[in-house]
Amino acid sequence: MSSNEIDDNVWLQHAGLNLLQSILLLTIMGGFFALLGWMFWGQDGVIMLLIFGILGIFINSFIAPQMVMSLYGATPITPQQAPEIWKAVKKLSKRAGLPTVPELYYIPSQMLNAFSVGTRSHSAIAITDGLARELELSELIGVIAHEISHIRNNDLWVMGLADMFSRTTSMISLMGQFLLLMNLPLIMMSGQPINWFAILLMIFAPNLSALAQLALSRTREYDADLNAARLTGDPESLASALLKIEKSQGGWMEQVFLPGRNVPVPSLLRTHPETEARIKRLMELKPNISDENILSDIIANGNFHSKFSQQINRPPRWHINGLWY
Repeated sequence: MSSNEIDDNVWLQHAGLNLLQSILLLTIMGGFFALLGWMFWGQDGVIMLLIFGILGIFINSFIAPQMVMSLYGATPITPQQAPEIWKAVKKLSKRAGLPTVPELYYIPSQMLNAFSVGTRSHSAIAITDGLARELELSELIGVIAHEISHIRNNDLWVMGLADMFSRTTSMISLMGQFLLLMNLPLIMMSGQPINWFAILLMIFAPNLSALAQLALSRTREYDADLNAARLTGDPESLASALLKIEKSQGGWMEQVFLPGRNVPVPSLLRTHPETEARIKRLMELKPNISDENILSDIIANGNFHSKFSQQINRPPRWHINGLWY
């Protein structure tokens, strides 16, 4: 992409920082994982945990996107139902260098949300009814470009690895605390010194690993935003979409939990960065951007509306499979 479409210097600065943060956070999570394994089973334990972890990630990569979509009650979106979106997805996938075009799915929910599943060679992107109805076509394409960036960057695999580290660390910690409580009387009666470092590590490692996982998620979201802007050449539409999504989510959450109030979430506990910070980074890319969106021909000639959806009036609810939509 030429430099007259986006500020490459700003993009490279943010992308480099995001990469370093991702490597650091994964190293921290892997360190807690390995340290607890070594503390209980030594070097053989660390190797065993790594083998099981790698097998788990390998198996997870073969889970079909269609299986995940079925949990959400999602249905495929055909090119006949949404030709403008399909044209944009094909063009963005080609620009992103994906070997195959992601499949598109529709979720019957009022929530403004989109997510991607699968691998670079076999992936799917889901959009909700609320997202399709509330966003302009350029904004919706910006959100889809964000999901395509996740697929291209292998963020699904990275976050799967982080989740494996976090879950296994928690499991080992719980097992260690249980064994400690069971043997505490014997330890105290024998007069053996207590290894307080090991106990503190066992107690706090899961929490610290979970915080690192959340921070990694926020870093990958920043990177997907920047790459989406690079794919479309239009950071402003994605920024506008993020603002609408933020307002919508705050609206129904406040009505359910705290009517008439804001629901503050500490930055350390967020899976996504604050919308204001995301918009600021996107707008930093704008000064050297061309006036024309790379997908302007699709947007200008498209007569987009939610032909593939039916108006959903019920509020989001919890489902028996554990998902909320």
